[in-house]
Amino acid sequence: MSFCKNNYKGLLLCLAISVPSWFLGTWLPVVGGPVFAIVVGMVITLFIKNKESFQSGIAWTSKKILQYAVILLGFGMNLTVVIQTGWQSLPIILNTISVSPIIVFVLCKVMKVPSKIATLVGVGSSICGGSAIAATALVIDADEAEVAQSISVIFFFNLLAVILFPSLGGLMGFSTESGEVFGIFAGTAVNDTSSVTAAASTWDSLYNLGSQALDKAVTVKLTRTLAIIPITLVLALYRTKKEKNSGEKVNFRKIFPFFILWFIMASVITTVCLHFGVPAAVFTPFKTLSKFLIVMAMSAIGLNTNIVKLVKTGGKPILLGFCCWIGIIGVSLAMQHVLGIW
Repeated sequence: MSFCKNNYKGLLLCLAISVPSWFLGTWLPVVGGPVFAIVVGMVITLFIKNKESFQSGIAWTSKKILQYAVILLGFGMNLTVVIQTGWQSLPIILNTISVSPIIVFVLCKVMKVPSKIATLVGVGSSICGGSAIAATALVIDADEAEVAQSISVIFFFNLLAVILFPSLGGLMGFSTESGEVFGIFAGTAVNDTSSVTAAASTWDSLYNLGSQALDKAVTVKLTRTLAIIPITLVLALYRTKKEKNSGEKVNFRKIFPFFILWFIMASVITTVCLHFGVPAAVFTPFKTLSKFLIVMAMSAIGLNTNIVKLVKTGGKPILLGFCCWIGIIGVSLAMQHVLGIW
């Protein structure tokens, strides 16, 4: 009862924002529900004079709901299919995932970008956009403004990728008789799933390829998503070591991302069930709920974000995101060329 009494106002406010944001994201998937939720939350919070009664529920939503969303994300992972069809693109994925953290490490101090924002931008660029940012933010204890800023940067370059990549593929001489080359390119160089889907679908439509590029791109993207597991574990260990060296008392159980273990368990359950003939449609509601919960968590993050401060401090993270984006594009193209795919 005390939980409901303390949190219901904030939960209802987040829910009220997330429902229309979800439908707007469905109508305009290139933008996506999470971005709509953050923007609406940032605008609404300007008009709430006394936010104290909402704060507990908003904070719970931004942390716990986000964890549940990441766990449910595991039900969209058929590990057998991902490993089988993602094997060809694995060297490209590993290299594109590696380049972004290197760029962040080199430029973070030079550009004087706050370390948590830099980490979130780097992880979001290299792995899978919003989902990776959501998981990483929980591990490094990033605040709402840092998450909102990182999501905004990723969204900006997602939008550019959807607009520019089909034309870039044509200029680079990608095969128009098969969707394989563009599918691998989109799957490794575009951040968020909705944008990967949009870019690959555009390529298929341009050259009447059915869903060749789309199928390849989504599989590569799902393979990239698995990198959430080692990245979050490494960051948890790094944070523990850093706090020990600074003399702080460290509670590793508090830092360790246990929700990632449940994410793995959900993936294993899905894989085993599909292997024994359970229809894939059974897991669709879990995947849909995961996406909705991410939207709901982003609405809470928007409610706790100062939009004026976000705009004032947004230049350097965007430049850092641009460097990561260019690096990933270059490595993806170079690796495809080296491997003889393109």
